[in-house]
Amino acid sequence: MIKIPRHIEELQAYKAGKPVDELMREKKLSKIVKLASNENPFGTSPKAMKAIRKNVQYIHRYTDPSAYKFVHVLSKKYNKKPEQIISSSGSDSLLQYIIIAFSTENDELLTSEGTFAGWYANVNKFGRNSKLISLNDYHIDLTEIANNISPRTKIIYLSNPNNPTGTMFSKSEFEKFMEKIPDDVLVLLDEAYTVYAASNPDYPDGLQYNLENLIVIRTFSKSYGLAGIRIGIGFGPEYLIKELYKVKLPFEPNLLAQEAAIAALNDEEFLIKTKLQNAKSLVMLKHAFEQLNIRYVNTSSNFYLLLFPNKEFARNFHNECLNNGLIIRHLDTFGIPNGIRINSGTDDETEFAIDVMRRVYPKLLEKYNLNVI
Repeated sequence: MIKIPRHIEELQAYKAGKPVDELMREKKLSKIVKLASNENPFGTSPKAMKAIRKNVQYIHRYTDPSAYKFVHVLSKKYNKKPEQIISSSGSDSLLQYIIIAFSTENDELLTSEGTFAGWYANVNKFGRNSKLISLNDYHIDLTEIANNISPRTKIIYLSNPNNPTGTMFSKSEFEKFMEKIPDDVLVLLDEAYTVYAASNPDYPDGLQYNLENLIVIRTFSKSYGLAGIRIGIGFGPEYLIKELYKVKLPFEPNLLAQEAAIAALNDEEFLIKTKLQNAKSLVMLKHAFEQLNIRYVNTSSNFYLLLFPNKEFARNFHNECLNNGLIIRHLDTFGIPNGIRINSGTDDETEFAIDVMRRVYPKLLEKYNLNVI
């Protein structure tokens, strides 16, 4: 029998939000709305879809390992040298490459509790030592993270806005934090939701900082509507990007993902429509939470963190919403067992979600003999 390494045996396989077709099979429901994975409710950019159809005929060819065309489009758009850019099959793969390239099993990787579950999974997968700092009122505590740097610390992971809390740290907070970080500690800034936060004048756009120990990653899965085709990008100093190319799989992202991303970058109309709908849906949801007395955390992203009395209540809320056709995310694996994440949707999806919550939540309050949380 093959001996499995202990750190692999102890891993929990990543559990994504329940797929629509799976819930439909299970519950035999006529209508299902998924607001669990922070996806774009309008689907994919029409320009991206056109680019995919145009390039299907070329999928028998290997892609350029350097993603030359895509990288040069990014270089022009973000005013970065091509040598400062890398792309891959989603930002998840970039997390892996960064851990592999810039840490060993004896090193310590530092981050916050209640942040992106994909980071925790990758750290554990590679047998690294993880140190977690408590959230401060559901915000990443930059001061405490800086105070907990040790000689073993090699990478600090920060999600801004943070997934799944939706909270954001400011320019001044980030700049003060970076002043405290030793030159030999890499800061990895995950900006998956930057499109939604960028309108805030206090948002620290990571691409505005040219630091030798900073890598910024972004994704096309959320606002650009390309979650199913997997494409992420990273920006950093040339000497670090060079090392990442040594460990990355050579033929990613795939051809269709690259062409779709190039087209999506140029579809400003779709992006504006997405941001306007996000703002509208969040207002609708917020009003509903306040009417129902559901605790929520103010957000800088395209989702809300909802807070319940305990893990059991949150799990039951999640399950009852599923039974009524609403897919949301229980945040136990993110380190917030009493939390639920729900993202923005179309008007119809948002209204459906509010209707389900209005039916489910009062019944749970009655079940647990609670009046107001």
